[in-house]
Amino acid sequence: MSTPDAPALADIRPCLEGAIPAIMATCATDGTPNVAYISQVFYVAESQVALSFQFFNKTRQNILANPYAAVLVLHPVTAAFFRLHLRYLRTETEGPVFEGMKAQLAGIASHSGMAAVFKLQGADIYAVEQIERVAGQALPAAPARANLLTALRRGSERLSRCCGLDELLNAALATLSDFLQIRHAMVLMLDAASQRLYTVASCGYANSGVGSEIAVGDGVIGVAARARTPVRIVHMTTAYLYSHAVRSSLRADTPELALDTNIPYPGLAQPHSQLAVPIVSAGRLLGVLFAESPKELQFGFEDEDLLVALAGHLGAAIDLMQAGTESAELTSAAPSPQAPAPGNQGAALQLRRFRVNDSVFINDSYLIKGVAGAIFWKLVNDHVRQGRTEFSNRELRLDPAIHLPDMSDNLEARLLLLQRRLAEHSPHLQIEKTGRGRFRLRVDRPLQLHEVAA
Repeated sequence: MSTPDAPALADIRPCLEGAIPAIMATCATDGTPNVAYISQVFYVAESQVALSFQFFNKTRQNILANPYAAVLVLHPVTAAFFRLHLRYLRTETEGPVFEGMKAQLAGIASHSGMAAVFKLQGADIYAVEQIERVAGQALPAAPARANLLTALRRGSERLSRCCGLDELLNAALATLSDFLQIRHAMVLMLDAASQRLYTVASCGYANSGVGSEIAVGDGVIGVAARARTPVRIVHMTTAYLYSHAVRSSLRADTPELALDTNIPYPGLAQPHSQLAVPIVSAGRLLGVLFAESPKELQFGFEDEDLLVALAGHLGAAIDLMQAGTESAELTSAAPSPQAPAPGNQGAALQLRRFRVNDSVFINDSYLIKGVAGAIFWKLVNDHVRQGRTEFSNRELRLDPAIHLPDMSDNLEARLLLLQRRLAEHSPHLQIEKTGRGRFRLRVDRPLQLHEVAA
């Protein structure tokens, strides 16, 4: 039983960061004790932790026969010891806790030179029945981080003032930079049909990487999306090659290789801390909010908690914004007929579309593919054939040629991706928002369209 002055598990969360191995004591049914080091004591809930199951050794045998254990953990700053009295509940081999432990263990293994040895077999879930503060002289505690709640409040206020997706994503990244000193971050949205995430906004990188893709399940970002759980690592990780998985996931093993549609991923070449948080609304995965740093031990559990809260607000705001836009589309009149646009001056832009994946090239330079590519091709076709420049989101949703997956697919994100790719790579073709659910295609050069069947 806990004593009145016993600390709560939340009070000793720094002990569970994996910086210092814990010591675990178990007992066989005949009373023989066994003591061993363990790699992880992972915070699960207010009264539960998970321990890493890596080897079928004496500790494992004891726990399966006698479910009680004691674990000694050390505070990495104050050097205070705490003893956790635990009772084994179950082992999980998949799901959020397992994926979070697996990612964290990869960092620990790489940092300690044990990448070839450490392999997570399962996450053993334990109930925390008592926590003891071990007698001894502790060092002074580090000053509490100030203004985290203020940072969350200011970020929340920024998001609540936004009226468009572009503004919303910029506000989320600015919150990380201005209030948390997170200089490298990005937002990726989910393409549910292909099970890939595409970058729609970033900050702190030499190249924005807008349009770069990551498969669900690849790297820190993909794992966070697949398991719908925060994934945080605080050491340089080579065991699972998280920093390079994104690049390897873009290996050209499809016909796209010949089309050179690989947009460079904007991430740091050698990150030492990474934190990926899923963006979820109403039970649906919308995307991932990702931060990284060239420094080790940069993101603690408080940063994780704050980013989870921010991502929750961001997800709700994206859903509400999309619902508002769709409602406005239903009540707005269709664009009025337009006279053909006057001839543009200068050399014609050569636009090619490959039907196999709707990839579009402008003067042999890759622009976009997929649903965003199909949207772009409709716009330029209507412009060339009818002289149109004014368009609405609603007509895109209703056009079967675009193959928009369903109404829950975020069309605003597709248009934002296209808008930003054009802004970076084609100054003579731009998309300008003209109202809720409306936009204009600005064309400064003649267009010549070519379709390639294969």
